Amino acid sequence: MLVVANALWHGGAGAQEPDVDNLKEMFARLKKCWKSPPLPNGNPGMEITVLVSFKRDGEILGHPRITFESPNATDRERIIYRTAVMETLQRCTPLPFTESMGAAIAGRPLRLKFDDRRNLPKPQEKRAWLTTKIL
Repeated sequence: MLVVANALWHGGAGAQEPDVDNLKEMFARLKKCWKSPPLPNGNPGMEITVLVSFKRDGEILGHPRITFESPNATDRERIIYRTAVMETLQRCTPLPFTESMGAAIAGRPLRLKFDDRRNLPKPQEKRAWLTTKIL
């Protein structure tokens, strides 16, 4: 299975784009379809992973399945993000696969990771060395 660790940002798919010929192009196309859901103040966002397969023609095969959600997310947040992921897939599919891409990807399960964590505190610098002390 393939794990995509990219954060997916705002955007929309353009009608003039060439057909999808490889995984990098497929993930870029999905990234353009992602719309982050609005969050209440102080909410850092969350991660959510969906398992999905495509047909040769770029349509979704079967039903996408959520396989991971941030453990600290509330039920309300989970529903909001599940909806955002499914809307992204609806906006983007069917993906315009080339014949070779469709043949290569058809029926294979792909794990798409949506990392939409926002408002996180910036990590503090950690020093892995000791300061020298002059005696």
